[in-house]
This record gives sequence, C-alpha cells and structure tokens, in this order.
Amino acid sequence: MVRAAFAMAVSTARELLHPAAVARIAAAVDIDPEVVLDDFAGADLADVELLITGWGCPPITADVLAAAPRLRAVVHTAGTVRQHVTEACWDRGIAVSSAAAANAVPVAEYAVAMILLAGKRVPDIAREFRAARAQLDWNALHPDAGNYGATVGLLGASLVGRRTADLLRPFDLEVLLHDPYVPDDEVRALGAEPVGLDELFARSRVVSLHAPLLDSTRGMVDARLLGLMPDRATLINTARGGLVDHAALERELLSGRLRAVLDVTTPEPLPPDSPLWDCDGVVLTPHIAGSTGNELRRLADAAADEVRRWAAGEPFAHPVRRELLPITA
Repeated sequence: MVRAAFAMAVSTARELLHPAAVARIAAAVDIDPEVVLDDFAGADLADVELLITGWGCPPITADVLAAAPRLRAVVHTAGTVRQHVTEACWDRGIAVSSAAAANAVPVAEYAVAMILLAGKRVPDIAREFRAARAQLDWNALHPDAGNYGATVGLLGASLVGRRTADLLRPFDLEVLLHDPYVPDDEVRALGAEPVGLDELFARSRVVSLHAPLLDSTRGMVDARLLGLMPDRATLINTARGGLVDHAALERELLSGRLRAVLDVTTPEPLPPDSPLWDCDGVVLTPHIAGSTGNELRRLADAAADEVRRWAAGEPFAHPVRRELLPITA
C-alpha cells in the first residue's frame, strides 16, 4: 500500500481533517492519522510516496526531497500551492493536485450573494432604514435598485469566476466577462458576453474581481478603471487586495461616488485608523469568502477523492499544471 503522510499546521489538521475524510484516506493509503508534519526537519520521509498538505505546510525544498526519495505526489487540501510546492518538486516530476475547485464554491456563492444584494441596494437601504427607524420612499431614494436586466461584470475566468458565471445563469442579468487568456467562444459558453477591460468597467453596475494576483495584475484596477464605473456602481473583491490601487479606491469610496464589498484588502486587515471602517458605502468582511466552518469539510472530502484516485493508479481530477502557474493563483 502507498505510504503517505499529512503535512500542514497542526491547527489546520484539527479544523479540516474530519473523521470521515480521514477514514477514507486511511482506507486508500498507509498513513498514521495521528502524525501531522508541521516541520520536515528530522521527519522520517524515507518511505513516503504521497504528501497530503494543507495551510501551514513547510516548503518542500530540494533538501526535503533528498530525504524523501520515493515522494511522487502531493495532494493539497487548499487552493494555491505556490507557498510549498517548489521548483525542485516540479523538476522531479511530482504530480500535484489541489482543492482549488472545492474552495472556489463558497467564494462564488459569496460573490453571487453580494452581487444580488448590491444590485438590490440592500447595504444602502439597510443603513438608511436603521438611521430613520421608519419606512421611507425607497423607490424615490433608490430608483435604480433591483437586478432585473442589470449588468454585472466579472473580471477573470478563474475557477471562482467560472463558478460565479454559472451561478448567475438563472437570474435576469446581463453578465460581461473579461479574461485575456480565454477565447470569446469559451466566454460565451460560460453564459457571459466577452468584452474589453474598459468596457467591462464602463458598462457594469457591479464589478466582481476574480483574477489571480500576479506581477502583471498587481494594481490593475487603478484610478482610470475606477473612474470609468458608473456613479453608485459597486466593486466586489473576493480575490486579492493587491489587484486594486487601494488609494484610488479609497478616494472614490470616501467621495460617495462608488460602493464596495471588500473581503480582501491591502493591507489585510486594514489599519484601525483606516477611514473605510466607517465609510457608509463599504461592506468589509474578514477574508471569509473562502472555505470556513463546515465548508472546510468539502476541502477534506476533495482531498480524500484525489488520494483514492492516485492510490488506485488513476489520474488526478484536479491536477495543478506547472505550465499554467504563471497565469494562475
């Protein structure tokens, strides 16, 4: 039987590895469920062929690989593998899988919920209702509220972007999508209209960010793009704070011209004296769009599926491709 080991922070293992998933993994491979490697120094890796990794896994360096001559695969229980799968792993030809697709589910659900709430002007109306403590003429105050025929822009056809587009299909929305790496016909197959970056921001009442943070995308949502957005439009960011020119966004939000739902920021969290904490047009959440609470079970179940496949000699359902790393998270 294939020899495997868990490698992640002990706290991650405690939160994520629920008993049913561990039992499925233990039925497929030879593993000690009580041993979680949060440091490879001094660990006995001589017979380990598969590492099941998670948040807090130390980098799998050339030295680690030298101590693990039989290691052939890594199954990651979270999204990006950049922090621990090194070039040395790819050079050896180690097969890598991640649970990015599983983690995309709650992020997309959060994005869709916020898109619909923003279109309905719920954050504004809830704040005004609380202040007034009485019914007001909401139609007069928010004549543009509602999602019927509204235009939503998705920036990025990542796993989350694709899932978000799919979840938006049942609604009476016009969905735009921009991704320079995805052909127009593929965008249309996702149920969206392919558009250029400027057009996406200029036409959309809500823009939701789903691009990876790369050198080429850092700060891409700048003052010029924000300036193209219609008055009272909403920017939703569940991706990475670094995609946005924070100073430019802050100016737009403090002026009251734009709204935002920010699950990620730069820095994260914002400093206590940031004016966005008290800005009426901003919904701030503490990086919770991804898997939290019982959603962590989905990640463990996804990993257990991949472990079973690999132990049975089948290809991974969700492989990580080295050649795609330059354009993925």
